[in-house]
Amino acid sequence: MGVGASAHPSMKILRGIATQLGTLCLTILGLLFVTFFIGRVVPIDPVLAIAGDRATPELVAKIRLDLGLDLPLYQQFWNYLVRIAHGDLGNSVLTAKPIIEDIATYFPATIELAVVGTALGVLIGVPLGVVSAAAQGRMIDHVVRVVALAGYSVPVFWLGLVGLLVFYVKLDWVSGPGRIDAVYEYIVEPRTGFMLVDCILAGDWEAVKNAISHFILPALILGYYSMAYITRMTRSFMLEQLTQEYIVTARVKGVSERAIIWRHAFGNIRVPLITVIALSFAHLLEGTVLTETVFAWPGIGLYITHSLFGADLNAVLGGTIVVGVSFVVLNLLSDAIYALLDPRARTA
Repeated sequence: MGVGASAHPSMKILRGIATQLGTLCLTILGLLFVTFFIGRVVPIDPVLAIAGDRATPELVAKIRLDLGLDLPLYQQFWNYLVRIAHGDLGNSVLTAKPIIEDIATYFPATIELAVVGTALGVLIGVPLGVVSAAAQGRMIDHVVRVVALAGYSVPVFWLGLVGLLVFYVKLDWVSGPGRIDAVYEYIVEPRTGFMLVDCILAGDWEAVKNAISHFILPALILGYYSMAYITRMTRSFMLEQLTQEYIVTARVKGVSERAIIWRHAFGNIRVPLITVIALSFAHLLEGTVLTETVFAWPGIGLYITHSLFGADLNAVLGGTIVVGVSFVVLNLLSDAIYALLDPRARTA
């Protein structure tokens, strides 16, 4: 009896882990199927993208045979899964390199923007959401809601273009498009892939200042977008908590309003906020295409865009897979942290 009782929680944890892993595998499998299907229905012939429009029929047939495109679709999909399982996303037509190497080069730039954007969103959005909920119906609440609504509604590319026009062209407060001036590109050794970190490791403080000057505007725009989402969700969570009976009881007992808001109400929304923050970060990872295009930021979004315009379908699908898997894994991690911090989230 004692052994069964002690084993029961462990079995629940193992079942939960198995369920989560199964969900992860099925989701990734579905993502791979969708990307494979898209690769077969889009009006882009990968053979012509490689060989060119003037290739001879013999060369086209040979390349099609080498790529396995003459096989039945189910065999092509199986071969596709096997290659993905071995980390082989194919080669890029534009760069003539393995796509996994291209992604390792471009993805850190996107992560750099997403991390700073999410950090700004959390540091500004969470306090704004709490204050807005505490002052519901008052002027500060209306102002915060308008600011958040604008950040969530205004197109990111428009904000980017206006930001460049005002702060770069007119005021000359920040540097223009790109990640760093060309003069520093060959001076700073790319060790980590993160430009700011590489500049610091190189000890070139002029390069650091230049990288920050390029970095400020796109990071602030993504931070504004993240802040708008986090502010709205924080306000919604807080409003729900402030109507609960334990809040009324605390007020009756004479607990200070500051303690009620920050210790009691906010304490109960910290766990669901983890999911919101993780989703915000994931959205920035997969939603920076327009920002990177406007600012010529050499991240995964710009890589996918250039590949699409260059009919480099393998690169487009490879980038999509990496971003999609990142989104799924982040979502799974946030659910796991949620369950770890809040026992109520663990199902029996």
